[in-house]
Amino acid sequence: MNYSELRLFEVSAFFLSACLFPTLMFGGDLKVEHGYADSNGVQIHYAAAGNKDKPLIVMVHGFPDFWYTWRHQMEFLSSEFRTVAMDLRGYNLSDKPKGVEQYDLKLLVSDVEAVIKAQGRDKAIILGHDWGGIISWTFAMVRPQMTERLMILNLPHPRGLNRELATNPKQQENSQYARNFQKEGAHKMLTAEGLALWVKDEKARAKYVEAFQKSDFEAMLNYYKRNYPKEPYTLDTSEVIKVKCPVLMIHGLDDWALLHPALNGTWEWLEKDLTLITVPHAGHFVQQDATDMVNRSIRMWLNR
Repeated sequence: MNYSELRLFEVSAFFLSACLFPTLMFGGDLKVEHGYADSNGVQIHYAAAGNKDKPLIVMVHGFPDFWYTWRHQMEFLSSEFRTVAMDLRGYNLSDKPKGVEQYDLKLLVSDVEAVIKAQGRDKAIILGHDWGGIISWTFAMVRPQMTERLMILNLPHPRGLNRELATNPKQQENSQYARNFQKEGAHKMLTAEGLALWVKDEKARAKYVEAFQKSDFEAMLNYYKRNYPKEPYTLDTSEVIKVKCPVLMIHGLDDWALLHPALNGTWEWLEKDLTLITVPHAGHFVQQDATDMVNRSIRMWLNR
């Protein structure tokens, strides 16, 4: 992926005061508030927990997912942090603008900025997974002044993924799903029930099906059509924009879609320290496969 062009963009993000829905309860006594941030006219839904005066963590999910993927992390961290989990545009309760251009990374970055501003802040700790990881990496590159720290789950640095797609036949083979998603009309093959099959908890799966029924499958795949590298894969030789803040990466080693060799060399694209934790026997959704380890690792790293 070529990210140097993103430096040309400074997309203003506006926000509106949160319109609170009835409080949702899950696990113990955790209260989750729901609100919206205005990102240049696109309404981005978020769920929030924790004291508004605590340090802010903005959580960015991937595919196929929604804010609820972070429920365990919100519950674990909300005593010390203001935790805000967003629905990406196209998903669940967020707006679903039409057109592949509406899912360009520069706009997805502006959505994160809008959520931060909706919390009355000018910076945040960013936590991303999968597509949320790509958005979070990019946010840290082009909004360094707004990125206090960066935490990434199961998404190699975009340069690492680009290198593996260009040079590693196994990664090319395992990325066939992404090339299928880039095909015209691919969204017509998706169903809410099928997208939720990965969810192991049956009660949680029902919530996922409901969220996906509210989502736009074409919008979901527009992330791949607009931003995922296309064949022929070539090495990115553009100028490197280094991440300026400390970085924590947690990677489930059983991830078949994003192979761990892409983690090699990550430190070359960072200005500060990298903490890398690999988790055997955990897959792509490491925040759910290894919840306790992920939670404790995050807290330890943030409080070091």
